[in-house]
Amino acid sequence: MFNPLPVVLSFLLIALVIFVLIVLIRSVRIVPQARAGVVERLGKYQRTLNPGLTILIPFVDRLLPLLDLREQVVSFPPQPVITEDNLVVSIDTVVYFQVTDARAATYEIANYIQAVEQLTTTTLRNVVGGLNLEQALTSRDQINGQLRGVLDEATGRWGIRVSRVELKAIDPPLSIQDSMEKQMRAERDRRAAILTAEGTKQSQILTAEGERQAAILKAEGDAKAAILRADGEAQAIQKVFDAIHAGRPDQKLLAYQYLQTLPKLAEGTSNKLWIIPSEVGEALKGIGGVLGNVAPDAGDSTGGVPRH
Repeated sequence: MFNPLPVVLSFLLIALVIFVLIVLIRSVRIVPQARAGVVERLGKYQRTLNPGLTILIPFVDRLLPLLDLREQVVSFPPQPVITEDNLVVSIDTVVYFQVTDARAATYEIANYIQAVEQLTTTTLRNVVGGLNLEQALTSRDQINGQLRGVLDEATGRWGIRVSRVELKAIDPPLSIQDSMEKQMRAERDRRAAILTAEGTKQSQILTAEGERQAAILKAEGDAKAAILRADGEAQAIQKVFDAIHAGRPDQKLLAYQYLQTLPKLAEGTSNKLWIIPSEVGEALKGIGGVLGNVAPDAGDSTGGVPRH
C-alpha cells in the first residue's frame, strides 16, 4: 500500500528551504558607496543606512529606494525673464547640488529636483527683474551669488546643499542683439581707428626723429669736413707763404705770377663779370718796364739799332 507521508514531508521541506532563502534575501541588504537608504519599520522611519552590509527584519522593515549622495548637475530649460527696462531675456540655468540628509530629502519634500527647478526659476525672476539688460549681461557673478544664497537657504531644510548656480546663457531679443552687434562693431572700428592713428603718429615721430638725427650727423660731418678743408688750405697757404718769403721774390716774379693767375679768373661758363685787383695794374707796369729794358738788348743781339 502506497504511503504519501514521505512525499508530503519532502514538499514541506522544500517549501521551508525556499521560505528561508526568501527571508535571508529580504533580510540582507548591501548599500553601495555614495548611496544612502531609509528604513521604515511598520511604516515609520526607523534609521538611515550607510554604505556597507546591513540586516533587516523581514516583513517588518522596508528599505526605500536608495538616494545618490554625490553632487548632481541639473540643467533647466530656458526661462523667459523680464528685466527692469521691460525687455524679455531667455536665461539658461545650471544648478549644482548634493543630498546631505537622506531622511529630510525623503520626508520633507516629495520631489526635490522639481522643487529646486521651480525655486530657481522664481528666484531668477526676482533677481534679474531688478536689473536692466546691461547690468544683467555684465553682472553674472553677482546674480550667481544671489541665486546660490537664496537656494541654499531654502533647500537646507530639505536636506540639500546647493554648491553652485551658473547662468549658462542670457539671450536678449533679436532686435536688441542686432543693436548690440552694431554697437560692438562700431566700437571695434573706433578702437581700430585709434590704434591706426596712434601707430601712424608713432611712425611719423620715429621718422622725424631719425631725419633729425641724420641731419645733425650730416651737419656735424660737414662741419668737421669744412674744418679739415680749412685747416688743409691754411696749412697749404702757410707753406706757400713760407716758400715765397724763403725765396725772396722780386717785382718781376710777382708780376709774372699775376699774369698766370688772370686766365683762371675767367674759367667757367657762369663767369660774366670778374674784377682785377689793383695790384695787377702795378704788376703790368712792372712787366712793361721789364720788357722795355729787355728790348734794347734783343736789338743789339739781332743787329738792331741801339737806343741813344
